[in-house]
Amino acid sequence: MLTRRSMTTAAHRRTGTSGQARVRWSRFRSVITALATGLAVLASLPAPASAGDARQGRQVAYLTNQGNDTVSVVDITTNTVIATIPVGGAPTGVAAGPGGTRVYVANRDSDTVSVINTATNTVIATIPVDSQPSLVAVSPGGTRAYVTDFGAGTVSVIDTATNTVIATVPVGTQPFGVAVTAGGTRAYVCNVDSMSVIDTATNTVIATLSLPEGPFEIAIAEVP
Repeated sequence: MLTRRSMTTAAHRRTGTSGQARVRWSRFRSVITALATGLAVLASLPAPASAGDARQGRQVAYLTNQGNDTVSVVDITTNTVIATIPVGGAPTGVAAGPGGTRVYVANRDSDTVSVINTATNTVIATIPVDSQPSLVAVSPGGTRAYVTDFGAGTVSVIDTATNTVIATVPVGTQPFGVAVTAGGTRAYVCNVDSMSVIDTATNTVIATLSLPEGPFEIAIAEVP
């Protein structure tokens, strides 16, 4: 864990990363540490495979464990770990699809996204994406997953029906946080000093808003 982080930081320095970027990376690591130990995402737990997609009412939490490349599955009713799932290297971001049948995990060091079937708690697909995927958001309809590629300055758009990347959208430097509107028409991305607005119909950036250094995470709310 410490070696991986040291090597990553050293690599940024060797390639001439600015002081601003190093601060950004330090904050990125802090959030990763929180993700590795904190509650990552809740999903309704499906019934056994023989029951198809009919789901039980109880909920489970999926937590990314960056230190050992796994995801812990916790039954939040009993507060017990019911499964430990091997994924890719240094899993960070995680999001559940709206139906609760799939969970998507961004693996920073593997440059992949793992797709977990929540009925069996196994990885059913591994999707290559751009450099250092960090966070992931799933569209309200569950048809798309948007993954911020921290190291590449892009967002990978995944078709959840085929588990393939259908678009790679250039955004700003070191994108991290990402959120999709309730209508699914826009995706908003936090970059190191800006916010990119993606039109999800065309998978293009239609606006860029300059912000003070360090925007990190984003949440969209409908307010009265």
